[in-house]
Amino acid sequence: MSGRNQSDIKVGTLVQVVRKQDQRTGKLTEGIVKDILTKSSTHPHGIKVRLTNGIVGRVKKILSER
Repeated sequence: MSGRNQSDIKVGTLVQVVRKQDQRTGKLTEGIVKDILTKSSTHPHGIKVRLTNGIVGRVKKILSER
């Protein structure tokens, strides 16, 4: 599942995000959502979230819900 719809993402969801500095390479970082930062219900590049380890990025894949 892609991370373009905020309704698909909840706090505690396991996701893969792309960080700002990794956008050119497309390197994905895996983690658990702590905060949802995007205010709109959808975003073409992915919903921006903060992971439990402090990393901020846009959701590219939703792996599983907790």
